[in-house]
Amino acid sequence: MAASTAVFTIARVAQMLGEDEGWLHEISIELEPEDGCISIWGTAEDADGSTGFTDFGIENLKDLIRKYRHQGKAPPKSRTPPSVA
Repeated sequence: MAASTAVFTIARVAQMLGEDEGWLHEISIELEPEDGCISIWGTAEDADGSTGFTDFGIENLKDLIRKYRHQGKAPPKSRTPPSVA
């Protein structure tokens, strides 16, 4: 597998996929760094940090989304139209 050259914040991924950011954060807890889900730390003002995803992480997150939708445990999709990555 090629090395990742970009990481997308959870806010950006939610926008790209048309999903609720809070819900994505809840389900992303199931993903590990080897799944392409990483913690991003910024300045002291951003003490809580953020969650980020590689391209591989986004694909794994999509798998989780499908799983939860199939189980009927997903909220409705966001009304914000998905954007192009």
